[in-house]
Amino acid sequence: MVPALTLLGLPPTQAAGTSLFAVASTSVSSTVAYSQQKRIDYRLGIEMAASAIPGAIVGGFVSTQITAPDFKLYFGILLMAVGGYIAFKDSILKEKESHRVSMIQHAAVFAITFGAGIISSLFGVGGGVIFVPVMLLIYRMNMHRAVPTSQLTLMLTAFAGLFTHVALGHIDYLYAVALSAGAFAGAQIGAKWSRSVKNVILQKMLAVLLVAVAIKFIADWLGSRP
Repeated sequence: MVPALTLLGLPPTQAAGTSLFAVASTSVSSTVAYSQQKRIDYRLGIEMAASAIPGAIVGGFVSTQITAPDFKLYFGILLMAVGGYIAFKDSILKEKESHRVSMIQHAAVFAITFGAGIISSLFGVGGGVIFVPVMLLIYRMNMHRAVPTSQLTLMLTAFAGLFTHVALGHIDYLYAVALSAGAFAGAQIGAKWSRSVKNVILQKMLAVLLVAVAIKFIADWLGSRP
């Protein structure tokens, strides 16, 4: 959504804030659905959100300091990293037996989730790509509970970032409502189509798309340099 809004001519702050509106609204739907299935670890989700929320507030203010060309560069790098993660996540993330988390690991989680909050609000994206690996690799949760719990963390973080962007006047509400409606409808269609497409194919398609957009953004940044 952020690349689309950027290509439509919205400045970085509006693109991030408007996208975050849609992210927050759709995360509510996901969290409610997972809650009904009783698959959310509320304690862990809220603990991680507690460190991500301050980052989301910081990210909203930092977004006002980034120029449009630099935003494309940073966002292009982010997309490149996410594309690589998605392409190889099956070999990176492996469910392991639960274990006791050390104080050092707790400190690492705080730093990582704080950073995820900044990224979420700064670029108007969800933090699931960071929250899920943390839950799998550090807390050794299984995927069945990690994804739903990350949605709770994402919802709380997204709302914190959204309120910050609203206070700063960064939301284009017409685009925000349209994105929310489109994301909801697209999710329903995607859920049906996903049943007939192998997961590995979906991962590769998404990875290729993200890397392609990343290359376009980085090329735009290079073209803007004097």
